[in-house]
Amino acid sequence: MKTHNRCNRMRRRLKDYRSECAKKTAPPDAHLRTALVYDFDGTLAHGNAQEHSFFPKLLNIEKADFWNAVRDSKEKHNADENLIFLYLMLKLAGERDISITRQLLQEHGRTIPLFVGVDRWFDRINAFAAERGLALEHYIISSGNGEIIEGSPIASRFTRIFASKYLYDEHGVAIWPATSINYTSKTQFLFRINKGILNYWNSEGVNRWMPPGERPIPFSRIIYLGDGDTDIPSMKMVRYQGGHSVAVFDLDTWQNKSHQKKVYNLIAEDRAHYVVPGDYREGSLLDVTMKGILGKIARDEAGYRTRL
Repeated sequence: MKTHNRCNRMRRRLKDYRSECAKKTAPPDAHLRTALVYDFDGTLAHGNAQEHSFFPKLLNIEKADFWNAVRDSKEKHNADENLIFLYLMLKLAGERDISITRQLLQEHGRTIPLFVGVDRWFDRINAFAAERGLALEHYIISSGNGEIIEGSPIASRFTRIFASKYLYDEHGVAIWPATSINYTSKTQFLFRINKGILNYWNSEGVNRWMPPGERPIPFSRIIYLGDGDTDIPSMKMVRYQGGHSVAVFDLDTWQNKSHQKKVYNLIAEDRAHYVVPGDYREGSLLDVTMKGILGKIARDEAGYRTRL
């Protein structure tokens, strides 16, 4: 009983501390900056971005064959999986005399099949947050190809897209991975959002100590949405830091036992606060869940109270 009471007192103190931090990071009457941070593949769109047109139409390869080659190569060379898939994309394109450019990759992002309701999601949820004193910002942290995501119909909706990307030569041809984001390095970009360092290169800034009350977006106002194994460290860290994590799953692949096991593990291993299907329409479980989280943040940190 004593331990239980002590834990409750600690939770109340942490809640009060977050509220004080929120007041210090924004001037009076300002909307509090709040971040929705998404993975992309399987969270906002079906499957992996490369699989819809880049693999079958440009490289003429089945997605299963490509990912099997990635797995074989990473084990053979004891290498990072993301670096291998970026390398294999360049290698296979070169074997077919195809030069990969930023524009070419973006073209393959234009027809990515988004989850239902995504196209109308941003305006609606932004307005909901604004009514409650929150200024909502949207970010992507993805292991996938950043250039393909940049070509998607919703790219302009994001304050910043952090994803794996290529380095280009003087002719604009991809020659080397410039950035590879894997499941553990995703957490670095959460700290970049938290501290307002929205680039890839400033490692000194992101590692420099910053008082919690001076951070532009405290973790208590960060909501992370992801779908799978590459999101586990980010989900766990956001939860640990006082934020909120939401696991999204694709209803079209729900009958796949491996996908059900993935969702089971996210809950059983205490990774995600909530698990919802990828339906972004108004009134969906995802929509209501996100509004509930934003309502809680607004109540705790922006002083919002429901108007009767």
